Amino acid sequence: MPIYEFKCADCGAKKEILFRNTDEKVDMACDACGSENLQRMLSTSNFCVPGGSGASSGKPQATCKSHSCSGGTCSTYDLPGPTR
Repeated sequence: MPIYEFKCADCGAKKEILFRNTDEKVDMACDACGSENLQRMLSTSNFCVPGGSGASSGKPQATCKSHSCSGGTCSTYDLPGPTR
């Protein structure tokens, strides 16, 4: 079930839409302004490898930690930015 990202060409708002199957009717209108002029965005993935090293851009990077849990091995991601 893919999730696609769209951007409203009229107001610039972004929206994610989950497509469950090809026959499903999906609301293809902007949540902010109601426009149907949505453009599909190129989605990027974000992943990290525990113990891996990446290019340093000088910006805080996400870190990945592995630990054991009831289902086997789990990973947690610590994202940079303010904490809640």
